[in-house]
Amino acid sequence: MNILIIEDEKISRISLANTIRKEGFEVDSADSAETGLELFEKHRHHVVVTDLRLPNASGMHVLSSVLAKAPETKVVIITAYATVETAIAALRLGAYDYLTKPFSPEKLLSILRNLRRLLEVVDENRELRNRLQLLEKRPLVGVSPVIRQLSEQITLVAQSDATVLIEGESGTGKEIVARAIHQASPRSTHAFVVVSSGGIPESLLESELFGHEKGAFTGAIRRHIGYFERAQQGTIFIDDIDDLPVTMQVKLLRVLQEREIVRVGGSESVAVDVRIIAATKIDLRRQVERGQFREDLFYRLNILPLLIPPLRDRKEDIPILSEHFFKKYALGDRVTGLSEEILSIFMAHDWPGNVRELENIVQRVIALSRTGTMDIAALGLAGPQKGAMTMVVPSGEYPPYEEFMLKKEKEIVGWALQKSGNNASEAARLLKIPRTTLTSRISKLFPSLGKTE
Repeated sequence: MNILIIEDEKISRISLANTIRKEGFEVDSADSAETGLELFEKHRHHVVVTDLRLPNASGMHVLSSVLAKAPETKVVIITAYATVETAIAALRLGAYDYLTKPFSPEKLLSILRNLRRLLEVVDENRELRNRLQLLEKRPLVGVSPVIRQLSEQITLVAQSDATVLIEGESGTGKEIVARAIHQASPRSTHAFVVVSSGGIPESLLESELFGHEKGAFTGAIRRHIGYFERAQQGTIFIDDIDDLPVTMQVKLLRVLQEREIVRVGGSESVAVDVRIIAATKIDLRRQVERGQFREDLFYRLNILPLLIPPLRDRKEDIPILSEHFFKKYALGDRVTGLSEEILSIFMAHDWPGNVRELENIVQRVIALSRTGTMDIAALGLAGPQKGAMTMVVPSGEYPPYEEFMLKKEKEIVGWALQKSGNNASEAARLLKIPRTTLTSRISKLFPSLGKTE
């Protein structure tokens, strides 16, 4: 975390800078608002500590100028002329905190430690949001002709409002395809609602799909809005529609025909404007022939059919899918990819659980990679080779785990600092980690290290 001190009193400025630097923070200092703002323009510090009374310009001017350029920067005001009014004015303008001279160095350090923890949490949250976006937007990954063709079909289908029926075995990625259609459609700014037909008890299914009125049944203490209304102007994805009970098939057919629903216990029709995408893990035509699925509903659903082939029929996608899942879950720790030995086992496996099974196995590889070797049986895959598989890790004798990891962390952080000329921002970029995380690790790994720029 880098800090800018703006203080016109030389002794106070030097004393504060030394105190903060000893705590492991990076520090710049200035004796005027003008010089301080020039430094801030250049380095965009995480925290600005400024005196209220400065030559030619006040700390209030510094506060407003800093927040205008970088609203995320935290500003701490210091003054010997404190009043309740100036404190309130500073806080209203956006100051993080307010200190009155004389104050103990520990009080300022306490504020800075809290800010360091806050910035670390903000960085972690940003990283989590990025990972969640990756999970939400999960693209179709593959190089096989069938996947390329499916991607083209998704683009075309997305522009229509017609009902889509996605066919594919469990684990092939039917929800991913449905979500891709929604995201590429004019309805993308509205809700994408997922309904698992097999995951809702039959007694609750109608209420969950269409909602219910207060008093419709015992326990209905208020009106409940169902999935169709929640998806208004958006897309509703009905997964495993082959599990839908026959009684519900009749009611869903009416929704497809009339584009309106009636809540359980209600009498008024509610118009719904939704795009319907359904998915089935089995051949619905055979279900129709067996009398287990309504023929009229099938034809209403099967307007735009899409077929996702099983992974065993497109094995050329296995390497790129594996790489995708490694990037998604490993984040650079421990294992960087699959060895040729493991990949050959992956290519020989039939993947009855399809892409979902592959994703789970990659997570298992990452989890078991700490030991360096792994029994094939631990993966639960049948492959052409027997015995132990060697992971992509260094060879040799190692000290205890924690000692080894600390040593390696010190080496790589030291390398990044040397490579960047002791510039923490550049070092963090090289290591691909948040700057605040790096400076926190530097303070623990190299307590005697001087200031990094």
